[in-house]
Amino acid sequence: MKLGIAMFPADFAVRPDELARAVEDRGFESLFLPEHTHMPATERTRAEVGELPAHFSHTHDLFVALTYAAAATRSLRVGTGICLVPQRDPIVTAKAVASLDALSGGRVLFGVGAGWISEEIAHHGTDPGRRWSVMAERVKAMRRIWEDDVAEFHGEHVRFGPLWSWPKPHRPSGPPVLVGGSGPLVASRVLDFGDEWMPRDVRPDAPMTCR
Repeated sequence: MKLGIAMFPADFAVRPDELARAVEDRGFESLFLPEHTHMPATERTRAEVGELPAHFSHTHDLFVALTYAAAATRSLRVGTGICLVPQRDPIVTAKAVASLDALSGGRVLFGVGAGWISEEIAHHGTDPGRRWSVMAERVKAMRRIWEDDVAEFHGEHVRFGPLWSWPKPHRPSGPPVLVGGSGPLVASRVLDFGDEWMPRDVRPDAPMTCR
């Protein structure tokens, strides 16, 4: 059995490079970092999700933090746990993931999710009600960029003509895509655009906010 650690990379917590060295030294396989770009400071979000801990609005940029973690270690796998794909440009994110994977020697685990805080998602120009279909297309588009020398994608939410984008990931097909979620459709999403399932850390009888 391989074990990993997950931790919010808040600016008031341990540095990601220091944490990564400690995790690797203790024999763990991986370190996963989540992300939130920001927290909406509104009554609407407070009513939706309640009072969240401070680390939700204090996280370092996900890929900057993971780069520090990878550079400070030799074999530790570094993962997005999760990357909020509906809140990110797919071409820019494809390059960030590929760069980190290439520079780390193929140590990236790309966990993806659709998010669960409506206003946070909407601030990035994505309709929260369509976040799952947006995520699916963006992941498929990123895979196309990783795999093809001349990539293009024409979907409902993602459209771009022929483009060149390097570096390519360490592996030709890109890093493993771990699909986050625990709703009834998660298995079909893993089969559609993922490689593995990343379950949520909740009790089986807990209320679901991600479907």
